Amino acid sequence: MFGQMMQQPLLISSFITHAERHHAEREVVSRRVEGDIHRTTYKQIAQRARQAAQALAALGIQPGDRVATLAWNGYRHMELYFGVSCSGAVLHTLNPRLHPDQVVYIADHAEDQVVFFDLTFLPLVQAVAGRTKTVKHWVAMTDRAHMPADAATTAKLPNLLCYEDLLAAQNGRYDWPVFDENTASSLCYTSGTTGNPKGVLYSHRSTVLHAMAGAMPDCLDCRATDVVLPVVPMFHVNSWGLVYIGPMTGAKLVLPGPGLDGKSLYELFESEGVTISAGVPTVWQGLLGYVDAGGLKFSTMRRSVIGGSACPPAMIKKFRDEYGVHVVHAWGMTEMSPIGTAAAFKAQHVKQSADERLAVMSSQGRAVYGVDMRIVSEDGKELPWDNQATGDVQVRGPWIIERYFKNEGGQPLVLDAQGHGWFPTGDVARFTPEGYMVITDRSKDVIKSGGEWIGSIDLENIAMAHPAVAMAACIAAKHPKWDERPLLVVVKKPGAEVSRDELMAFYDGKIAKWWTPDDVVFVDSIPLGATGKMQKIKLREQFKDHVLPTA
Repeated sequence: MFGQMMQQPLLISSFITHAERHHAEREVVSRRVEGDIHRTTYKQIAQRARQAAQALAALGIQPGDRVATLAWNGYRHMELYFGVSCSGAVLHTLNPRLHPDQVVYIADHAEDQVVFFDLTFLPLVQAVAGRTKTVKHWVAMTDRAHMPADAATTAKLPNLLCYEDLLAAQNGRYDWPVFDENTASSLCYTSGTTGNPKGVLYSHRSTVLHAMAGAMPDCLDCRATDVVLPVVPMFHVNSWGLVYIGPMTGAKLVLPGPGLDGKSLYELFESEGVTISAGVPTVWQGLLGYVDAGGLKFSTMRRSVIGGSACPPAMIKKFRDEYGVHVVHAWGMTEMSPIGTAAAFKAQHVKQSADERLAVMSSQGRAVYGVDMRIVSEDGKELPWDNQATGDVQVRGPWIIERYFKNEGGQPLVLDAQGHGWFPTGDVARFTPEGYMVITDRSKDVIKSGGEWIGSIDLENIAMAHPAVAMAACIAAKHPKWDERPLLVVVKKPGAEVSRDELMAFYDGKIAKWWTPDDVVFVDSIPLGATGKMQKIKLREQFKDHVLPTA
């Protein structure tokens, strides 16, 4: 027999409807591109989101049409998150850090109809507007007083629209439509695959389930008393779900706009009473550098969610021991919406020593409810969780991709013996018997020395623990005998000095001797991608002819 329960679709509109009803006066604070601090509430966000939905209809947007944004984290962007998706259209968050050619390719592939953009990105818009095939409207996310009116802009964007004008023309008397929960809600593109960027199309159902899991205590642990500052951009996998989790829980949101440097972030943390923040390791390096230099402390900040790439244990320890901030090390990817794991403690860890707990915090964590995981060997055999076996990570779950948008690249899933589909993540890891995942490398970055694997992340983490090292990347370099050997690429901290031999000696006793890098090179900077991850492919090209010492 079927259960006698109401059948209500899981729709994103439920988040903003809930916030408007139960957390109406809770603040959403934004640092605007115009330079000031803007304050609004969930009630006002909901009203303006309805006006945005009406404005889209007036522009001819139909359910299923793609509506793109080129925008920082801010209240207008948040209004579009709900105004677009909740009306039945698809929100496509374009990454403004990409090359103009990639932006054109992605906008064309998505068949974007409208692009909303922050004024910061006007030069990018001017560079691509005449090249896109489907975009009918360009909308500057500002008011009439700040609209660009110079001749160059007018020539390249003759039909430029003003966001505030569009909303002012609508009354907001609009009921969110009800439709199938499997309807597409948002679209993100990933460049972490081979070939052209591929689209990942999320549904309302997958987004709601992902947000509910993300807010849970053993994941991001968000509640109505929290003040959440997502440093991770809203154009990077929907800000890891935090823009949905905020209204769902009633947490205050602080949206930093373009100011992602250490000084700007610290000022917002202190002035707005931020308790939780989330971002990639490179952002936290800048923040820690600023507070270290100024002898500063955090008044309210108690938890930092770090993901996007592996967080060095030295950074976790510094946050904890010097600033009283607990790091939640998380892992996921665009194809996973993105949350897959979080390094939350179990009961047996409560009474452990600080060093023992650091080992747990430094892992990528354990699967959140809804995500199933396994590791397999090169021949597809499932491997044990014994903290020894290392294999390719595969995942499945209700917010994990089944195929890419427009079926690009064919069917990515791998079938097991029972016919169940698993998504191959491209990560290489081992699992502890308690279920904690420790990523050792990306499959494309693994170093194979004489037929044996060496994990580059372990070598990078050790280097990052040296007081003179600001950033470190480990790549494979050609070797006449062993085929490949580790080459360590290092950026020194300002004013710090360390030699090649000193860094090589720093590995003594920390790893198997044969894992020690064969050489160290010092550089001014390491190339970062559009989401803040180290671009090892560029480093491998840069050092493809590097000759390793043979002695």
